[in-house]
Amino acid sequence: MSSDVQSDIHGGSDTDSHTASHTDSHGGLLGGPTLPQHRHLVTEIPGPISRALHERKTASVSGGVSVGLPAYIAAAGGGVVVDVDGNSLIDLAAGIAVTSVGNAAPKVAEKVARQVHQFTHTCFMVVPYEGYVEVCEQLAELTPGSHAKKSVLLNSGAEAVENAVKIARVATGRNAVVVFDHAYHGRTNLTMAMTAKNAPYKNGFGPFAGEVYRAPMSYPFREPVPIKGAEAAERAITMIEKQVGAENLAAIVIEPIQGEGGFVVPAEGFLPALSEWCTKHGVVFVADEIQTGFCRTGDWFACENEGVVPDLITTAKGIAGGLPLAAVTGRAEIMDAVHPGGLGGTYGGNPVACAAALGAIETMKELDLAARARHIGQIMSRRLHELAERYPSIGEVRGRGAMMAIEVVKPGTITPDADLAGAVNRICHSEGVLTLTCGTFGNVFRFLPPLVIDDALLEEGLAVVEQVFAAAGAPTRRESAVVG
Repeated sequence: MSSDVQSDIHGGSDTDSHTASHTDSHGGLLGGPTLPQHRHLVTEIPGPISRALHERKTASVSGGVSVGLPAYIAAAGGGVVVDVDGNSLIDLAAGIAVTSVGNAAPKVAEKVARQVHQFTHTCFMVVPYEGYVEVCEQLAELTPGSHAKKSVLLNSGAEAVENAVKIARVATGRNAVVVFDHAYHGRTNLTMAMTAKNAPYKNGFGPFAGEVYRAPMSYPFREPVPIKGAEAAERAITMIEKQVGAENLAAIVIEPIQGEGGFVVPAEGFLPALSEWCTKHGVVFVADEIQTGFCRTGDWFACENEGVVPDLITTAKGIAGGLPLAAVTGRAEIMDAVHPGGLGGTYGGNPVACAAALGAIETMKELDLAARARHIGQIMSRRLHELAERYPSIGEVRGRGAMMAIEVVKPGTITPDADLAGAVNRICHSEGVLTLTCGTFGNVFRFLPPLVIDDALLEEGLAVVEQVFAAAGAPTRRESAVVG
């Protein structure tokens, strides 16, 4: 089937014609400059060397660590990943929105190499260094709001969320935290309590931290009747006031666009109404921008789309070009509420990761990757809406910028079809396109390409997705009408 699908997409053309010597507006800085930017399969996916490595993985790595596509990667850059068998796959995942500037982006690689030769670790709390301070200065400049801001640097998104809660509790003297249906905030004990979906994130790992309450999310596609954002916010606020009490609430924590929960984009007005209520009642409004931040949605941060200025903002993923770094950034008076020594960690703000972040941020600024994300979003939106017109299994196309998704359902209903979403995902992998699913019901197909992917490669990847829908047996609208 692979050769048939490729023939349909390329019309027999030679995909090797796409090379890494880019001449587009990005000036050739698309990351991994030695890698040809094309899809090229030389074995089945996964190939024999990958299969052998996967046997070693099965023997030595905990079974609790699953792998979506066991094609073991040898190199990556721009919009491709190349496996150990020599297959070049189109990357529409970016390591879950991490390698936005591309893998091995030149400025990231240069700054990391220089830092590694200088020193790799001291622990900032023991002996500090300028790189940590520089990253915090950049965060103060880039995050929403003109107020004075301070940051703490950490290792992962979950750590950032957990520390945001700690800071909010100290600053307010309150304990309760409100999160939302379909939310994902991490895998630590506290952040598992904050995460909505049971399997695979929470199942069997309890008991979880207390004083975490869940409010209804604005999920326009699944509302029983259409409801405006302000009305959805009032619904959530009523629940909070009745079941928690504003006087007990330290923080509301929300993803401006939900990630693992299904790329749920709340109705316009939902976030501003929640933020205003928090301000009125002295509640800390925390924007979890771990997946949406750093140009992914077409703004530097997704909450900027409606002019929302959070009290605290958590970041990770795209901040450092693939190295582990996270942050909590917020109003200086809130960040300073914590006693000295109350925040930190041995590796938090590691100097090599800070160097990577400075290289990634410089790249984002120079290439205007927020604008690039908007352009990518236009391409994806057009192609995905065209696909939805042909296949009634696509209930909704949604997202913003380079964070787009389709929700897969039984035709003519909103009943989730996780089986079809999974089948499309598996076939995409076999055809050399790296894709991801997500959602509370496992039926959302999400697209997170590197922001430096070139247009031709992106169009080719989306063309594969289109062909795969037919290969997976999804009925067209004409076929559904005949059956009906």
